[in-house]
Amino acid sequence: MTVAVRWVPALVVAALWWWAVLRMVLVPGQTGFVEGATVAGGWGLSLLPVHVATVPGKPGNGPGTTTASRRRRSDAGSGPS
Repeated sequence: MTVAVRWVPALVVAALWWWAVLRMVLVPGQTGFVEGATVAGGWGLSLLPVHVATVPGKPGNGPGTTTASRRRRSDAGSGPS
């Protein structure tokens, strides 16, 4: 897959989101449902935990293996929980 195939749709969506944000900020009384839904949807997507996705091509990564690190227990004890 070429770089343009991946980046062009992402840039178009980002431009539409910024257009909706700027329209809501600069013309607050004349925005509608579409602008509000676009802004809320883009903000909601930013909350997705993309840092937990698998890393393709990394040795030892099988299905279900993520790059997220495990939290350490606050009592720092050893053994299974």
